[in-house]
Amino acid sequence: MLIETLAVGPLQVNCFIAACPATREAMVIDPGDEGERIIETLRANNIQPKLIVNTHGHFDHIGGNALLMEKTGAQLLIHEDDLPVLRQAATHAAIYGLKTVPSPEPTRTLRGGEVLEVGQLRFEVIHTPGHSPGGISLYGGGHLFSGDALFAGSVGRTDLPGGDHDMLVEGIRSRLLVLPEATVVHPGHGPDTTVGREKSDNPFVGIGAD
Repeated sequence: MLIETLAVGPLQVNCFIAACPATREAMVIDPGDEGERIIETLRANNIQPKLIVNTHGHFDHIGGNALLMEKTGAQLLIHEDDLPVLRQAATHAAIYGLKTVPSPEPTRTLRGGEVLEVGQLRFEVIHTPGHSPGGISLYGGGHLFSGDALFAGSVGRTDLPGGDHDMLVEGIRSRLLVLPEATVVHPGHGPDTTVGREKSDNPFVGIGAD
């Protein structure tokens, strides 16, 4: 798997391009802003995006949706429970004095449990609510894209509308930390980590958290 990481926008969201080396087809995860820069990276690496996946609908993760859909024809996917969040993203951004480009409606919605195929790559959709109602993580090829659920040494905030700390912690423990410990975790913000490291050391969900 080829992975390109771009920290985009004022909140430095990690936008990931996960591409199949054999076919050069890719999934773009959380194109939060700087759509032109993302497109330039795709072109420079001769990568064709087939899917755009939002791990959730908060404004800092969706600002590049419209441009990427227009320029590449890629399909947009998001969990059905985050549709209201996606539709309110511009209003949410304004609360923080920021702007975002409103997102088009998704091509289709997810429920969790689906397997997304990009070239020869396969990604399982894991519903990890708590930061937002329809938060998802994507697991495949020894890599976990955890959105704003699990971070290196932390977890997502739950004080936004639809947030639920207990639900977030339970989902991380029962659905993410059960994956192989060598799994590389790519969060929505900040550095990469591993399942094993978070299982042992994360003060919110790790072994010693209780």
